[in-house]
Amino acid sequence: MTTIAVIGAGPGLGAATARRFGREGFDVALVSRSQQRANDLAAELADAGITARGFAADVRDPKALAAALDTAHTELGPIEVLQYSPVPQREFMLPVLETTHIDLIGPIEFSVYGPVAAVQQVLPGMRALGRGTVLFVNGGSAVVPHADRAGTSIAFAAESAYGHLLHDTLAGEGIHVGQLIIPGAIIPGHHRKDPAVLADTLWDMHRTRHGYRHFADDLDS
Repeated sequence: MTTIAVIGAGPGLGAATARRFGREGFDVALVSRSQQRANDLAAELADAGITARGFAADVRDPKALAAALDTAHTELGPIEVLQYSPVPQREFMLPVLETTHIDLIGPIEFSVYGPVAAVQQVLPGMRALGRGTVLFVNGGSAVVPHADRAGTSIAFAAESAYGHLLHDTLAGEGIHVGQLIIPGAIIPGHHRKDPAVLADTLWDMHRTRHGYRHFADDLDS
């Protein structure tokens, strides 16, 4: 069996996606800045009969992220699905006229260097399998820039472009790349933005392999 690597694994969407893919037979690699958080989540999944392990890495450290994914491959097996869904830091969300070039370093490391490092690490394994899926999860500012959230707006736009280029370039190799836009907050109990509902959407994106950009809800919601 192959593995899904969830980058930015936490108790909300990351956990829900891990459970959804785990129910389908995937082993789960949970990548988080906190080893303890990743280990605790792996233990919860194990209690549900899902093989899961936690790995610590900061997505702003490309070498550490690549090393975590390499270890996950060694311990769990080939990574067939990569989900990149860490939650941006609050300091990335400054008004545009207050955002300097220094303020953009963090968002770019987070939303560009991180995804590129992760994809480059898992792509050879996907090619060896002859299949794979890369799932990017972003907020609404990836589509409609927000003047009060300049860092994430700029960096998400770059991440979106990267993902779209991958989608077009890798489709012929059996590797699907998709993006899920979640406008606003993830809301437990919401009919479209509950974590379990979003996890079902991500599973459907992996399974149906149709199109690049998908919306969890209307942009003005």
